[in-house]
Amino acid sequence: MSTVLFESKNNITYITLNRADRYNALDKDMLMELHDVLEQVEKNDDKIVILSGKGKAFCAGGDIGMMTEFNDKNYYDHIMKIIEAIALKLYMMPKIVISAVQGSAVGLGLSLALTADYVVAQNESKLGMLFIGIGLAPDGGGHFLLRERIGTHKAKQFIWGKQQLTGADAKAMGLVDVLTDKQTIDHATEMANQMLTAPIMAMLKTKMMYHQRNERELTSYMEAERKSQWELRNTEDHQEGVSAFLDKRKPSFKGQ
Repeated sequence: MSTVLFESKNNITYITLNRADRYNALDKDMLMELHDVLEQVEKNDDKIVILSGKGKAFCAGGDIGMMTEFNDKNYYDHIMKIIEAIALKLYMMPKIVISAVQGSAVGLGLSLALTADYVVAQNESKLGMLFIGIGLAPDGGGHFLLRERIGTHKAKQFIWGKQQLTGADAKAMGLVDVLTDKQTIDHATEMANQMLTAPIMAMLKTKMMYHQRNERELTSYMEAERKSQWELRNTEDHQEGVSAFLDKRKPSFKGQ
């Protein structure tokens, strides 16, 4: 079964994370498949992409099982570079990208959602970085993407605070652009259809003017995230965080 679905319909490309039984948590195979899908999508003629998740969640972030295999530095670097390539492809996509956040977008899942030009969510949606809960800092360009949307000071506090915001609170903060009572994929499709009647090439010129100048900075952030993640994975707090998560208990951190 494919873990990432995509189709082109009425000049809109739909990319759907399809691992609903794991709340679309991203493992190695799914990351590689998503990367391959994005390579195909960036070459098609559609001008709008809608990214969503199957089932009750947009994306629960990186699969914890994959993280437990990160003791091998070569394997770790390989996975992190795939994550970085995915985030960069989404951010630099020469199309309007809409994230349809149904349910939760957590950790790496939130980073991917924030690469979009528009984030659509329901009031009941839950958005959080939550890396701090396992003694880590964000990846997937999360530092850069949060800073772009809410500024450095608020970004730091959001990352540190282990906050999981409702859609309404996330919109008030600036993480969400559009709130809807409908299914987010339906609302995103309505938005896309309206954009298709606008001078979308002019919109894309504006997007790429900003994003091309930010590309090097995003890449620099992700390189720093990869280095920081590796250092943090060897701390006692990270080991405790993962152990507590797997045991479904509250972690006992020591600042080490």
